[in-house]
Amino acid sequence: MKDKIIQWLLEGDPSIRWQVRRDLLKQSLVRVEAERRKIAKEGWGARLLDLQDPSGCWGGGMYGPKWISTTYTMLTLRLLGLPPNNPQAKRACKLFLDEGFYTDGGINFFSYAWKYSETCVTGMILALLAYFRYADRRIHSVASYLIGQQMPDGGWNCESYKGATHSSFHTTLSVLEGLYEYQCTHPEMKKKVNHVRERGHEFLFAHRLYKSHRTGKVFDAKMTTMPFPPRWRYDFLRALDYFRACNAPRDEHMSDAIELLKNKQKKDGLWLMNSGMSGRKYFDLEVAGQPSRWNTLRALRVMEWWGK
Repeated sequence: MKDKIIQWLLEGDPSIRWQVRRDLLKQSLVRVEAERRKIAKEGWGARLLDLQDPSGCWGGGMYGPKWISTTYTMLTLRLLGLPPNNPQAKRACKLFLDEGFYTDGGINFFSYAWKYSETCVTGMILALLAYFRYADRRIHSVASYLIGQQMPDGGWNCESYKGATHSSFHTTLSVLEGLYEYQCTHPEMKKKVNHVRERGHEFLFAHRLYKSHRTGKVFDAKMTTMPFPPRWRYDFLRALDYFRACNAPRDEHMSDAIELLKNKQKKDGLWLMNSGMSGRKYFDLEVAGQPSRWNTLRALRVMEWWGK
């Protein structure tokens, strides 16, 4: 059955194919990168790149309108695996810093409304700046801002300025993804960032990735679904795929999420696509309720990582 599933995955978009070759088939770097370069020339990646306007933006704004803005289009291109040296992506990274870098060191696209950086957005932008290898000293300030925003329970919450005392699943994962990309791009920061990320991991482990730490019940049913792209929203598969990407040690606190993932697999070996959040979008990558190459790819590589 697995060979049939792999063949089905390889019939998909270049963004699927290159990750199948890397993560499931373990093919050579040359073969993988040759497939990856096609993202900018055909399929979903090319379609999104063609929508960039002359200023370097998408959708006419940096963060809004959702989900066609520069931030969310770039987040999707990162998930597709657009090569980091893409000049259109670099141009957008420049805009993120030129228009969003704030006096406190973070990212604030909303200075007309509040006088502090938004932690969720700062985490997302750090992930993009680091992934696309944008060379600018300000990236270190962005990372330092996030490190300074870590809460006593180990996570992060963009509502902390409004008095929140418990971390948010959504904010925590966005920050962890950003710090991991930063650490990969700037390995000299690994020791410092690792300690911070490990505390963030403990926050998620205390919640078994999607449950209340007080009652043990599912915290939010939406966290047990598998949409793609996730936008800013947290879900259990996004979390598992993050832990896989950074090759985190296997931890028993993830076992509930692994069982949930197994239970969502259909008899044909595939996983379905769940619907995402409402809002404007350029086009659907896949159809909700139908077999999903994205979720099948992500689930298979998570299960392989866990099995090790």
